[in-house]
Amino acid sequence: MRRDGRLGVGVIGAGRVGPVIGAALAGAGHALVGITAGSDPDRVEAVLPGVPTLEAVEVVRRSELVIVAVPHDQLEGLVAGLAAIGAWQPGQLVLHTDPAYGTAVLAPAMAQGAIPLAVHPAIVFTGTSIDLRQLGTAYAAVTAPGPVLPIAQALAVELGCEPVVVAEDARPVYADAVSAATEFSRSIVRQSAGLLAEAGVPSPGAYLSTLLHSTIDHALAEAGSASPDGPAATING
Repeated sequence: MRRDGRLGVGVIGAGRVGPVIGAALAGAGHALVGITAGSDPDRVEAVLPGVPTLEAVEVVRRSELVIVAVPHDQLEGLVAGLAAIGAWQPGQLVLHTDPAYGTAVLAPAMAQGAIPLAVHPAIVFTGTSIDLRQLGTAYAAVTAPGPVLPIAQALAVELGCEPVVVAEDARPVYADAVSAATEFSRSIVRQSAGLLAEAGVPSPGAYLSTLLHSTIDHALAEAGSASPDGPAATING
């Protein structure tokens, strides 16, 4: 780590999440050293202008903090594959953003001396600068070994989020909750919009907007009043 507290940050994963996480950390004063190639280089360039495109091994070699933001079914194999070629470095911070995994998935990196962190910002990413504003009002699930938990919490804060500690063994339940909220919401909106269109209502999405937002606000208020510890409570830990 540099004496001024800045980290050299590399990003593995150029989908909707990785570039935004990189941009948020750059906004907090960290230095971006590179990002892996993605399927939409123009979008990545818009979020991270001028950041070099590197192979994953080179990202790891150059970085003090590696952000791993890849699809769920690729994370385990990627971490293990980089370990197999001795890529991870002692003292290096490795942070993944998958809601379903804690730090156990980073075990191959830990075996080579890396420090494991799991931080999942609870927003639906678009992969654009819009997400940076959303991060400023979001929570982030944080999982890490006790001695380095403050590092994970600090990085969540630097992303703009309020950190909430989720225990390692609670991550699958946490992921189910996130999936239920997002997938069920999408399904209900699609179903309702289809029925309104069938009923001849023009612009079903616009028609539903206030109704849905007010319903969600009421539901969230009820959920908050039912929780004895409030929204920043530790989950299973």
